[in-house]
Amino acid sequence: MAKAKQSLPQKAPKKAPKKALKWQRDPEGMRIRILEAAKKEFAARGLAGARVDRIAAQAGANKRMLYYHVGKKDDLYLAVLEGAYEKIRVEERALDLEHLDPPDAIESLISFTWNYFIRNPEFLALLNTENLERAKHLKRSEKVKSMHSPFVEMIRTVVNRGVESGDFKVAMDPVQLYISIAALSFFYLSNSATLSEIFGRDLLARQAKEERLAHMVALVLAALTGRSVAEFLLRETPPAPAPARQTA
Repeated sequence: MAKAKQSLPQKAPKKAPKKALKWQRDPEGMRIRILEAAKKEFAARGLAGARVDRIAAQAGANKRMLYYHVGKKDDLYLAVLEGAYEKIRVEERALDLEHLDPPDAIESLISFTWNYFIRNPEFLALLNTENLERAKHLKRSEKVKSMHSPFVEMIRTVVNRGVESGDFKVAMDPVQLYISIAALSFFYLSNSATLSEIFGRDLLARQAKEERLAHMVALVLAALTGRSVAEFLLRETPPAPAPARQTA
């Protein structure tokens, strides 16, 4: 009688390698999307009104991914603040103020600050929120503090060059100078709705914004140079066209 053939043990089929999820393949991209969504949420609703669920949904993530990439709500808010300050400081450094004549450098800084605030209303909203929080989150950030020292020194260098060249009469404190520049822009824009209503003019109309920028430049340069505000304002006003000649 023939022996039955013994069947060899069958190998288990190999499992297909687990496909990496999209957020695992591009963790930095996911972090950027989360921070961008968080910036919009915090700017629109403040810290108290912001919701992590909405941020995650807007970023195409979930809460677990959000916590993994950034942290809890307070950590996320601080990361947004740090990113906002880093962005403006990076763009300010690109102005190359050190290589401009001092009056031109100050005018460039004023113009940049004004237009940056107009282009980035979320930045103003975040500043308002953090001031309501009494800078509680910024106090935890060494990153933000380290960004400002080089910026202050850059302004100090411009002002000192202006004094040495005779363009400026006073070596103004760079911190006070920058606060004044930022305040001239910030107050106007953050209160434009109420001020427009009170004074009966559209303060965000194109001409009104151009007039405001010229006014700010004139004020600051007059303070630094000891010249009159009128000199700088007249410089911005184009000459009136000559009257048409009457033919006989």
